[in-house]
Amino acid sequence: DVFEQPQHVGHKKIEFHITTDIPTVLQINSEKEEKNGESSYFKYLYATTEEINNTGFGRIFPTPSSNDKMETEEEDDEIPSEFISRRDLEKNRLSREEMEKFSVFKNYEPGDPNCRIYVKNLAKQVQEKDLKFIFGRYVDFQSEVERNMFDIRLMKEGRMKGQAFIGLPNEKAAAKALKEANGYVLFEKPMVVQFARSARPKQDANEGKRKK
Repeated sequence: DVFEQPQHVGHKKIEFHITTDIPTVLQINSEKEEKNGESSYFKYLYATTEEINNTGFGRIFPTPSSNDKMETEEEDDEIPSEFISRRDLEKNRLSREEMEKFSVFKNYEPGDPNCRIYVKNLAKQVQEKDLKFIFGRYVDFQSEVERNMFDIRLMKEGRMKGQAFIGLPNEKAAAKALKEANGYVLFEKPMVVQFARSARPKQDANEGKRKK
């Protein structure tokens, strides 16, 4: 009957009979809320969050950021443990102001970039393993080519004593080594690192004279 004979809504009256008497429990609660104001609301939220923390999935601590992970992974992958770290290099390296106080850095010039560097002002107790510990960080030992190009010649006698020539894989590695290792204090003496002078132009000139 309802679907076949739709009735007009306007002719019906809906009445609600609500009692005006409020239970005493509700009256007490409403009075407390009015007195406490917003504080009761925040207490409720605090209690609710405490329950969630206690009965939920437990405390969740923030994980380290991806940038921190990347930095540590790069540092570990780039520099093996048997070589010096960049942090130790910076820690034991003289500043520009400190270098000016040493006569060995007077009129310092890095020289023309090439893959071979020249190190002087080395202490007596310096050995090849010490230089490998420092400059080996600029060599990829997984590459056979770079491993073969890495060469250390430490002078221990004569006028060249306290000096060394170090061959690195390329000019980029040599430039980085010069920048980071120049002024590094090894056995209480700061190293002076420069690009080694190449003897090739002189050889070419001599060859040219021979051909003439």
